[in-house]
Amino acid sequence: MIKSIYSACLLLFSLALVSGNADALCVTVSEANLRSGPGTNYDKTWEVYKYMPLQKVGQKGDWYKVKDVDGDSHWIYKKLVSASVHCAVVRKSTANVRTGPGTNYRKVGWSPVEHYYSFRRIGSKGAWIKVEDEVGDTGWVAKSLLWLQ
Repeated sequence: MIKSIYSACLLLFSLALVSGNADALCVTVSEANLRSGPGTNYDKTWEVYKYMPLQKVGQKGDWYKVKDVDGDSHWIYKKLVSASVHCAVVRKSTANVRTGPGTNYRKVGWSPVEHYYSFRRIGSKGAWIKVEDEVGDTGWVAKSLLWLQ
């Protein structure tokens, strides 16, 4: 009996680890430079803004090798990102931001947003993600329009 309980707990713990994205990072500063290599002496490949999600794929010293929404690789200084903040970015050409979780809710005044607009994730309901942008505006976006990390 105890062995069965132990096995069940171990299985649940393993599933929790698999379901979470341990390699997810989020930009936590207003602007950050992504680079072609692990250091400021490397070329800037992209300038991103607060709440841009990235996927960590490697590390060299204080620099993380990351992939972006398009699957491109870059390097970012580790103090510019956090694994404890959950982010999302628009992966389509535009996305409507709504006042509630569904198309029956009206669009917010600053909607639609364009490709690469990034958010902090603050909730979810069904196929909808509640988001907040870098100036504190909130709304809901269909999950299918976002890349989540």
